[in-house]
Amino acid sequence: MRVSPGGPSRYTARLLARGVRLSAFSIVDAYPPDSPPRTRYEDVRALAEACEAARLHTLWVAEHHFHPGGVCPSPPVLLAWLGAHTRALRLGVMVSVLPFHAPIELAEQYALLDELLGGRLELGVGSGYIPMEFEGFGIDPEEKRARFDATLATLLAAFRGEEVVAPGGRGRPVRLNVRPRQRPHPPLRVAVQRREAIPFLARAGRSIALVPYATLSGIPELAEVIGEYRRHLPGGVPGHVAAAVHLYAGPRPDRARVHLGRYLESRRQTQSAHYLERVREDPHRADPEFLEEAGFALFGSAPEVAERLRAYARAGVDEILGIFDFGGLPTEEVVGSVRSLGAFPPEPTTA
Repeated sequence: MRVSPGGPSRYTARLLARGVRLSAFSIVDAYPPDSPPRTRYEDVRALAEACEAARLHTLWVAEHHFHPGGVCPSPPVLLAWLGAHTRALRLGVMVSVLPFHAPIELAEQYALLDELLGGRLELGVGSGYIPMEFEGFGIDPEEKRARFDATLATLLAAFRGEEVVAPGGRGRPVRLNVRPRQRPHPPLRVAVQRREAIPFLARAGRSIALVPYATLSGIPELAEVIGEYRRHLPGGVPGHVAAAVHLYAGPRPDRARVHLGRYLESRRQTQSAHYLERVREDPHRADPEFLEEAGFALFGSAPEVAERLRAYARAGVDEILGIFDFGGLPTEEVVGSVRSLGAFPPEPTTA
């Protein structure tokens, strides 16, 4: 697929502040719920190829289990397949749910993946938020924070080439025989849902990823959260903030709104803990209109969407995670949005 260097593909690069990245984020949700997973993976492959042609920075995919709200239970497998269909596009997981995995095995998988991708891996990590997934793995959600912290510490130590041991100190110390191509490890983001966790992550020097529609009221509150994050960063640590937003740039915004409604309903059916908590507080949050009013869903022509994306740059976002494929939106329209908003900078930018 070839994308013309002129026309609407320049809109985002001209209108976003210098250094702000545009990426894509696929939940890999299945709609309708009984649709063949193979078809969905082909959709994501088409999205990856479009992102590469349009020079987006990264394609991120989500890890989910046991429900059609996300049919990528093994991101390393899907990302390796996408890597075979791309050459320069960076590929990431948003997120690897650390409490569900044995840390040494996880380190091996992502180290090997980064090597196979030639150093193109981006790594997002999180503690999980969907009750049925914890139930399926037999894990007490009350333990998730401790499991997350221990797994992350082991993961990073293994990436650095240090000796690590299995949880509980069982087994002999080992070192990875394959380390990530990127040293000491691929770029790391920690997904955060609870605002009270942000100062802690900032003081630790962690970069963060936010899904604002699930937790925040609008872009002004997003700016407040980012300001709080940056105030707690150690001196000399720039930090990096990524934020997800639903994007549609094309001639059929009303059709996109229908698919957004289907996507939001799927979030409710998976019993996403943080999202349902917000919906109980304000049922209006379950409506697509809320997302548009809040600035968390931007639908319209390419110049209209790009103009509204400037608010994310002003709020302090470093990377926009564009959710282009949602609720069964046809692949040709997903690809069309990516092509329309592709970043073709008129001059070099700093990433």
